[in-house]
Amino acid sequence: MRNSDQTLTIGEYLIQRLYANGVRHVFGIPGDYVLGFFELLSNSKLRVVNTCDEQSAGFAADAYARVRGLGAVCITYCVGGLKVANPIAGAFAEKSPVVVISGAPGVKERAKNPLLHHKVREFDTQKKVFDQLTIASTVLEDPQTAFQEIDRVLHTALRFKRPVYIELPRDCVLVPGLGRHRAAEIHERSDTHSLQAALAEAEEMINKARQPVLLADVEVHRFGLQEEMLELARKTRIPVAATVLGKSVIGEQHPFYLGIYEGAMGRDDVRQYVEGSDCLIMLGAFMTDINLGVYTARLDPMRSISATSEKLSIRYHTYENVRFKDFTRGLLGLRLRRRSLQGIPHAQPLSSWGFKATPAKLTVRRLFERLNLFLSEATMVVCDVGDALFGATDLFIRHRTEFLGPAYYASMGFAVPASIGAQVANPKLRPLVLVGDGAFQMTGMELATAVRYELNPVVIVLNNSGFGTERHMQDGPYNDVATWHYSRLPEVLGAGRGFVVETEQEFDRALREAENWTESFCLIEARLAPMDRSPALDRLAGRLAKRL
Repeated sequence: MRNSDQTLTIGEYLIQRLYANGVRHVFGIPGDYVLGFFELLSNSKLRVVNTCDEQSAGFAADAYARVRGLGAVCITYCVGGLKVANPIAGAFAEKSPVVVISGAPGVKERAKNPLLHHKVREFDTQKKVFDQLTIASTVLEDPQTAFQEIDRVLHTALRFKRPVYIELPRDCVLVPGLGRHRAAEIHERSDTHSLQAALAEAEEMINKARQPVLLADVEVHRFGLQEEMLELARKTRIPVAATVLGKSVIGEQHPFYLGIYEGAMGRDDVRQYVEGSDCLIMLGAFMTDINLGVYTARLDPMRSISATSEKLSIRYHTYENVRFKDFTRGLLGLRLRRRSLQGIPHAQPLSSWGFKATPAKLTVRRLFERLNLFLSEATMVVCDVGDALFGATDLFIRHRTEFLGPAYYASMGFAVPASIGAQVANPKLRPLVLVGDGAFQMTGMELATAVRYELNPVVIVLNNSGFGTERHMQDGPYNDVATWHYSRLPEVLGAGRGFVVETEQEFDRALREAENWTESFCLIEARLAPMDRSPALDRLAGRLAKRL
């Protein structure tokens, strides 16, 4: 890379700005339209992590962004770009700032509209797709504006915590940007009068309330406001509940933590306490169907303060031009009276401390009870969709941002590649990956990537011979999947350890061995009855079945 006193090329400047914004790894797969940029990456401070498939690269970059604050995926034109569209859609839905960098045919190659390989319809077809999946997009085809465009889209990703798209024609990678350019420092501020009015109304409402509750969700994660929210709870002793999507927004051991609120799907004591609040302070909350227990939640706007990056409302009053960060931090400056924590529900982890393995056949409930004992301060839980996610909501997470799952967009295949991005982002934590057999068959071979980059996730495959969630709603042969010998994957990959377990004692022994063996991945195939399910999925499936 050139020094700052020399003219940078477009590709060099993009790499420089990614690094300046905290990115240290780029996930992806090369192709001829992006090889020039991959060469720049390989000679830069950024490390390239090659996955087996572009979709997996997208999931890995998404998880990396959730942990570090910004992620990046680099792929070739259309055949790579359109494969990464699904994970980027999930990143958009769940507010994860991923930078999509796509190679493209050169500007000069496009003269007379030739039929170049990978082209779908028009040369801008892929960009039009990503215009719908990202918060900002650009094509770096003009040297005079390329640097400014890079800064614009990266700022937008960080401002809104959503993915952005950068298309880089291959004949522009090494073109110098015209004119000297220094990255603009963009400071967006709230409207002072609107912010003060909102905080004043919030202070009055909270102080008058008999039973205020904080409901913390995903944007507290994304905007890095966990410490502020924790301080607010400590200062006021207002109890905190989290949503499924926001699980691990704070450590669950705190005396003011209630548990997961998910409408009728969750614990009844938590539901009653939250819904009985006369001042529900919702911070960064997404009102999704899963967060709301398939719309079984009963939350009254007249008794709510709702603050997100997109809107601030108190009761039925809407305040314009108030940033989420400013309002959340402003709450700390209010004169709020201190509460008593007596009589509030408390998080109730599954009975792991009393777990004693028996020769009985392993069930989903007992599996999660034993996993609670496995969790430590050095563990991050990464879940896929289905009972892997729903059952895991009862796990006891000790620290913040140590639980990742696609709890809104709900794309299968997330967990294994996401564990790669998560461990690369924070090597101090070992991922515990919870994935169903159907989801594992989509992206599970990314364990090869884990081997290549010397990662060591512990992967639990919940093998119930098919798509278990759907079975409980409407069963049929379309819910079956092919039989794999999952535990023998280490033989294929030449690394890792595999276990097959059918009883509680076998599962207990396998977890103990996995805990002590950290050289590479461990895969535990837990064979479960096809119709077995966690209490959480039992509630969810029953509710969904009524809607069919």
